[in-house]
Amino acid sequence: MESTVKITAAEVNKLRQTTGAGMMDCKKALVEAEGNFEKAIEILRKKGQKVAANRADRASTEGAAIAKVNKAKTHGVAIVLGCETDFVGKNENFVNLANQFADLAFKYATKEEFLAADFDGMTVADKLIEQTGVIGEKLEITSFEKIEAPFVGFYIHAGNKIATLVGLSAAVDGAEAVAKDVAMQVAAMNPIALDQDSVDASVIAKEIEIAKDQLRQEGKPEAMLDNIAKGKLNRFFKDNTLVNQDFIKDSKISVANYVKTIGKDVKVVNYKRVTLG
Repeated sequence: MESTVKITAAEVNKLRQTTGAGMMDCKKALVEAEGNFEKAIEILRKKGQKVAANRADRASTEGAAIAKVNKAKTHGVAIVLGCETDFVGKNENFVNLANQFADLAFKYATKEEFLAADFDGMTVADKLIEQTGVIGEKLEITSFEKIEAPFVGFYIHAGNKIATLVGLSAAVDGAEAVAKDVAMQVAAMNPIALDQDSVDASVIAKEIEIAKDQLRQEGKPEAMLDNIAKGKLNRFFKDNTLVNQDFIKDSKISVANYVKTIGKDVKVVNYKRVTLG
């Protein structure tokens, strides 16, 4: 038996604004719910859950990488809202949703806490499922990073492909410009660690072994291998650790020395980098 409840255009539009679902989907949900707004939202969410299950094996390799800092510039967040296609990733509503998620992320310490957080009356996890149904692509938070420092800067690469955060040891004059420059360095050069002391011991052992193998192939005496390998390791640190890298805007100085231009004791204390894929 067909519903006798009259569904107005205003009600359909309100549901569309709330959920982001298409006009016809909203009308059908309201008809099925006999005009009950909350029930209509639940119907749309169930549709989203069905779509999400169907797309669970898809890869969310596109999307939007977002970085933000708080007003005091002492706390930064970087997230990636992943989707399946570049077309959706560039959509204005999708990027707006990613920004809303990033704003909310400040309140939570871990990705798990964030996914359980309230977002307009549902959890973030449920919102992702709902929007999977609306958009028709798998949506997920593929990266969630946070840092705190006396001064935090950020950078978002064109098209929201990469987002980075950089923490400095002091909030001095010039900190904002320097932090942004270093955040751009992180985006461009993708260092493996902050400094040589931060490199995992297994990585160091592997690099030493690689260097020794190369030296043996070059015919170097076994007694000399350790010393020469250490030299190659230092080069590895210079190329791959943030503070030791050549500064991309002036290759005559290291990142560490560039940061000292705003204060001899100022250092990079932390960084995070998130990217699509």
